[in-house]
Amino acid sequence: QVQLVESGGGSVQAGGSLRLSCAASGCSTSSCCMGWFRQVPGKSRAIVAGIYAGDANTRYADSVKGRFTISQDNPKNTLYLQMNSLKPEDTGMYYCAAGRPAGSGGCAWTYWGQGTQVTVSS
Repeated sequence: QVQLVESGGGSVQAGGSLRLSCAASGCSTSSCCMGWFRQVPGKSRAIVAGIYAGDANTRYADSVKGRFTISQDNPKNTLYLQMNSLKPEDTGMYYCAAGRPAGSGGCAWTYWGQGTQVTVSS
């Protein structure tokens, strides 16, 4: 059974930083693709950053490139999202996700955490 537990959300002023953590069990960060999604009311979840098994390839949404960094600690089986220079539009519920690698370098996102709220005020 796969469990993902997020922590690290909170409220911060624009320009500030937060680091999200996701403790994973049942799906190794070294063999599963892992990622962070953001959801705001009235919209579907959208991927913010992903790290893909095998080559540790990282990908980011255009809106966070240069500001967010995704990383993983394989011995601790933990995924991180370092968020710098936060903007009000980064506000949302952030979900940790995991899955098995799919074709064309993608991921079958199957497992989800409970979410952690990030609020950025102007």
